[in-house]
Amino acid sequence: MWDFEHGPRGADFDVSYTVPSACAAELLAGTADIGIIPAAAYAQIPDLAIIPGVAIAARRAVRSILLVSKVPLEKIQTVALDTSSMTSVALTKVLFERWLGSGRRFTSMAPDVDRMLREHDAGLLIGDTALQVDRSRYLVFDLAEEWIRFTGKPFVFALWAIRRAALANAPADLASIFLASRDHGLQAENVDAIAREWAERVGLSQAEVRTYLTENIHYHLDAGCLEGLQLFYRYAAECGALPRAPALQFLEVAKFATS
Repeated sequence: MWDFEHGPRGADFDVSYTVPSACAAELLAGTADIGIIPAAAYAQIPDLAIIPGVAIAARRAVRSILLVSKVPLEKIQTVALDTSSMTSVALTKVLFERWLGSGRRFTSMAPDVDRMLREHDAGLLIGDTALQVDRSRYLVFDLAEEWIRFTGKPFVFALWAIRRAALANAPADLASIFLASRDHGLQAENVDAIAREWAERVGLSQAEVRTYLTENIHYHLDAGCLEGLQLFYRYAAECGALPRAPALQFLEVAKFATS
C-alpha cells in the first residue's frame, strides 16, 4: 500500500481498511471494486479478475498464521477458528483432512487465545494476534510451514482482485500501479519507515517487524505460488473446505501498463 499512502496515486482511489474476510464481503456486495482478499474468497465470489504478480504469500514459516495448541498435534480433537481469514480456516481443515487426521471438530471464535484454549485443544490465530503469541506457553504450529512441509509448494494467503463490473472504469495501467506500489514499499528505507511505525502498534521490536516483512512474507504471485494456489484449491474442494474454484482469470493484457 506504499504508493496509496505516500504517493500521488492515493488521490486516485478511495481507500479503506478492514480484515481480509471483510474485504471479500465488500467485493461480493459490490460496495468495493478492488480488494486484497483471502485466496479462498476467489472460489466463492463470481466474476473477479486477479491483479497479476502481487500477493501475500509464504515460502517459509509465515509467523502470523498459527495453530496454537495445549496438546501435541496428533492429539488435537477440537479447534477454535479465528474467522478473520477464510483462507487460513480452509488451510487448517485441509491440513487435518489430508495429513494430520480427519474427524476434528471446528468452532468459530473471536481471536482470544486464552478463551480458545480453555474451551478447545487448539486455536487458529492470524495477524497481529498470532505475532504476539507467547510461544513459551503453548505448542505453536506455523501453517505455512506445515503446508510447505507436506507439499513443497509456497502458500498464497491473499491476492488482489477487481470486480469485472468495475473494469470499465479502472485505470488502463491498474496492474502496474499495484506492482509499483509493492516495489516501492519494499525499498530498504521504506521498510525501515514501516518498521518504525508499526513496531509499537503491534508490540514487537523494529528488527522483528523488518524480518517479518522482508523474510516471512513473499509478495510475488509467481509461478511457484500459482502452483501452490492451484493445489490448495484442489485439496480444499476435495475435502469440502471450499467450493471448486473457477479457473484463474487475470486482468487482460490491455489493462497492463506499457511503460
